[in-house]
Amino acid sequence: MPTPTNPRTLALMPSSPLRRKLRAAGHHLSPVVQVGKEGVTEAVLRQLDRALLDHELVKVKVGTESPEGRHEAALALREGAPGAALVQVLGRTALLYRRHPKKPRFEPLPGPARQ
Repeated sequence: MPTPTNPRTLALMPSSPLRRKLRAAGHHLSPVVQVGKEGVTEAVLRQLDRALLDHELVKVKVGTESPEGRHEAALALREGAPGAALVQVLGRTALLYRRHPKKPRFEPLPGPARQ
């Protein structure tokens, strides 16, 4: 599979069975975080960090009045949340994922193989 050259596509996590599973799970979610007319602020990043800790997979709605475009806001959100991956940008909605440190739902914890 060729490497994407579009910078918007490069920002997304690589295609994999995990990404497919996250997109399917995110389809039924409602946006938990909203980016408003101030854009991506420290308060929005704190709210996103808490939502990722609580839910692991979060939908973020980027309002039309936001000073950033939808892709720029999604990249700023990914950069502002350490360890987060941008799964999908669909319309003005971004889907972000960060594995829970203790109880992951979508991928197993790294460690010794169980028998």
